[in-house]
Amino acid sequence: MPTLHSRVLVTATALFAVAGCATSPVTIPPDLPAQLRAPAGELPFLEALATGVQIYECAPKPGESSAFAWTFRAPEATLSDRSGRALGKHYAGPTWESLDGSKVVGQVKASDPGPGPAAIPWLLLTARSSSGTGPLAQAASIQRVRTAGGIAPTERCSATNAAQIARVPYSATYYFYRVGP
Repeated sequence: MPTLHSRVLVTATALFAVAGCATSPVTIPPDLPAQLRAPAGELPFLEALATGVQIYECAPKPGESSAFAWTFRAPEATLSDRSGRALGKHYAGPTWESLDGSKVVGQVKASDPGPGPAAIPWLLLTARSSSGTGPLAQAASIQRVRTAGGIAPTERCSATNAAQIARVPYSATYYFYRVGP
């Protein structure tokens, strides 16, 4: 028959285990259109909230030297978790870099306009390359969802403002997937 001491120890251990589960991050991506879902066999392991800018340049249209358009150049954003703790940064490539130095460079595989025209599209990207030994080096796929802002400027782009740079605020949620289990 268990003693009072052993029952208290078992109960305390169970409570700590439950509390540990309640505070550990759980990565649950939203339900998405089929073309934005990660491949079978890949599991989400990291959620990162991005806040920053999408950088555009007023430049000649390819093959039309007299016509101009706002051309996307790069993102520039900080990445954090839901509690606001810094995770890393996002920049040209597109590249995601963790504070530990691990990186993944993505390539767009699929796009969806998302919930409306006032935000950049939602994306599914595949890892083109990675480096380091931290978590981002494990990423096989990346989703960009829950976007706000970041669309090209509505200001006229012409020869008179050629080479002008526009930094358009945006936010997004990125989900990183690795081959499971």
